[in-house]
Amino acid sequence: MAIERTVGDLSLATKLNKKQIKVLETLERRVNMCREFMNDWLLFNQILSAYPSPGVNKAQLENQFLKIKSKLAREHNVLKEQLAGDYGIDANTMNIVSGATNLESVYAQSEVAVKKLQGEWHRAFISINETLGAIEDKKARAEAGEKIYLEPVLGGGPPVKSGGDGMSDGTKKTLKVVGVIVALLIVAVVVPQIREYFLEGAREICIVSRKYII
Repeated sequence: MAIERTVGDLSLATKLNKKQIKVLETLERRVNMCREFMNDWLLFNQILSAYPSPGVNKAQLENQFLKIKSKLAREHNVLKEQLAGDYGIDANTMNIVSGATNLESVYAQSEVAVKKLQGEWHRAFISINETLGAIEDKKARAEAGEKIYLEPVLGGGPPVKSGGDGMSDGTKKTLKVVGVIVALLIVAVVVPQIREYFLEGAREICIVSRKYII
């Protein structure tokens, strides 16, 4: 399987340019981060649901619950920053984590409150799945060679767009210089005083040129 994947990656790399490969690598990273967050979100619910079961080690579950809450908080901060425009997770997600102080306090509430918490968890889970699906779709389209626009990460650099505009930095600078010259010529034509100044300069250049030729 590893050999087949390597061969497939090499084949794909030969079809894509550097910018497309960069976009694809970014999307791959976003997919992996989103999957890890979703798996930990599932674990959060598994620990939460296991607490009222008879015979369980409640102290151990409380410890695991605290650890997964801390991990989710760290992951969410990075995930929100790195996904940028692809971030579509329910805004209430981290309120669920911070609101569930510990397992004992959760189940000390009424049954209605516990069911409400479970419903909120489920809505957040759906939003995580939708976010993951959207990124996976972008990744599949990027692998097919489609130009994909990615917003920069929060506080990061400029947007990443696969395909590019096909111009080097040198070409862009040349076009800017040409644009300035054209703008000056237009001003020279429109403003009589400046036009006379340019014409006088051109005549002097022609006179000097003739002297050197003779």
